[in-house]
Amino acid sequence: MNESFARRLTGVAGIVTAVALIVEVPLYFVYSGPPPDANVLSRLLLGIVGLTGLAVFVTAFRELVRRARPDYEWAGSLAFAIGLVYSAIALVSTGLEAGAVIAVDRPIDPTITVSGTYILYGSISRLLLALFLATLGHVVSRTDLLPRWVGRSAYILAGCNLAFVPSLFFGNTPSHFYAANGWGTTALMGALLSYWLLAVGISTYRSSSRHHLSMDA
Repeated sequence: MNESFARRLTGVAGIVTAVALIVEVPLYFVYSGPPPDANVLSRLLLGIVGLTGLAVFVTAFRELVRRARPDYEWAGSLAFAIGLVYSAIALVSTGLEAGAVIAVDRPIDPTITVSGTYILYGSISRLLLALFLATLGHVVSRTDLLPRWVGRSAYILAGCNLAFVPSLFFGNTPSHFYAANGWGTTALMGALLSYWLLAVGISTYRSSSRHHLSMDA
């Protein structure tokens, strides 16, 4: 894998992840009560696609760093490891919700019923994403692999995620902004990550063409 291909793969994976998550988030707000199974399983399936794409994104980003700036390979590897752990934890949470919905014969709201996912989707995910984004921001800021706005926005988004880590102390009401499973802690942070990944994915993919032209020159 050369650097141009690593940029393209990182970009495509970021775009696929973002699109899946962007479509997923609004499905959480369609119904005021327990949603039908089709709604829950559809949004969980989109989440699975998005998280799989995220695993590819962090893997390709690590390869990009290794190819372009070997002296920062340690940071690329750290971002990869944290991103992979986050993806795995979110996939486990998705599996717990899907299993609960499939197992019962009536509509349930898994964001409330499946209590085991509160801290997985909330504080644990927020802390892991904060560390992942801060590491990515450090790499980009120090290496100029991507435009400077990518590094700066990664730092800002890392701070936002870090601010929601203590949300586990504030109950389990999804309609509350700052709760263990509140819409701010989960949906808002997920939406911000999605649109950030979309912008980063497009920028990274486009950079592969400029990098290829500079090599030819």
